[in-house]
Amino acid sequence: MTATVAPVKRQRHTWADLYHERTHFEFIDRSWRWAILSGALIFISVAAFLISGLNLGIDFEGGTQWQFTVSSQTGSASVSKVRDSINSLGLGDAKVLIVGSDSVRVQSKSLSTAEQAKVTAALAKYAGITSSQVSVTNVGPTWGDKVSSKALTALLVFFLVIAAYLTFRFEWRMALAAIIAVIHDIIITVGVYAVTGFEVTPATVVAFLTILGYSLYDTVVVFDKVKDNQARLGTVRGDTYSLMVNRSLNQVLIRSINTSIVALLPVASLLFVGTYLFGGLALRDFALALFVGLLTGAYSSIFVATPILAWLKEREPKYRALRERAAADLAKAAVVAPVAPVTVGAPADVPVDGEDVEPIAADDDAAEVPEAEPARSPAAIPVVAAPAPSSTSTPTPASTPAPAARGAANPRGRQQRRKKRR
Repeated sequence: MTATVAPVKRQRHTWADLYHERTHFEFIDRSWRWAILSGALIFISVAAFLISGLNLGIDFEGGTQWQFTVSSQTGSASVSKVRDSINSLGLGDAKVLIVGSDSVRVQSKSLSTAEQAKVTAALAKYAGITSSQVSVTNVGPTWGDKVSSKALTALLVFFLVIAAYLTFRFEWRMALAAIIAVIHDIIITVGVYAVTGFEVTPATVVAFLTILGYSLYDTVVVFDKVKDNQARLGTVRGDTYSLMVNRSLNQVLIRSINTSIVALLPVASLLFVGTYLFGGLALRDFALALFVGLLTGAYSSIFVATPILAWLKEREPKYRALRERAAADLAKAAVVAPVAPVTVGAPADVPVDGEDVEPIAADDDAAEVPEAEPARSPAAIPVVAAPAPSSTSTPTPASTPAPAARGAANPRGRQQRRKKRR
């Protein structure tokens, strides 16, 4: 008869478990869920990039930019009113950005000096200010192309250096998993800009390069813990590489959460406070990419890089053999040996102090049993020598047993004999 051992139902986690690293979340066994989530996010990001593209700023496309502040007499700035003031000048497709309640930025294609003067006068009339209070900036597309090419070069060099360092510090599988996680973060961050239509500026490019370092930092923390636990892999029966990785993730989970929160708080203050309270447009362009990149970096270090590492390592022969041995051990542990059935019957007589127990007769005299005599050792029993056989004596048959010593044929327990004496 065989029986399967039921899985142990684990209790819910508490904040104390999280703080003291006593969690047992199933990160690796449920990695297919994270793969579906990441795949969906990547698909949406790529589709949005191919369909709508990125809203490149004037630094990349070139053109003319006007920036001014609406006077208090005019009231709060409005996109529709700004467009109405310049529609007659052929700038109906200009980009108008309102920051806070009174700061306005207008971007358009490159214009001649006379056309710029007309637009400046129209905007100053709308804002209730003088033309000198409207700042005009001309940007050529060459500068944006240089920024893009240098950023791409820096990205490639970054990947090569990081791959070499992680291969030297850990191994090439960890380096590959870390780089895949970084590419995952870049694609999702670009997808956020493509979906929301936020403007991509040089500050955004700087933020992209910044989030790469943070994403790798969190990933290296997790991989370092995995490497420490890998030295003790195989000492526990039924352990596998995936179980060890899952255990390592639970051990550094609170550390990753604390690091992410500490990094996100100042970036969130730059994004929301600096942008919407103080009107810092440059801060917004930098902080938005940084905020999205930090979120995706904290996610990818646990749910992307580490499951990919476990998947790659499980393909190695020694870890595949370890997994097969663990599966065999679990199969043996699930089999319960058969138990012999217990038959209900009369209780058996149990000897007392090494003596035989004789059942008591069911009569009146059964209550009185002679007292037990002190036990004699074999040396204390007198031995009577048998007389020598004579020629005239009758021989004793061989089948006739010799008389037994006193108390040897029918020994009784001490308790029964003590009752007889009373």
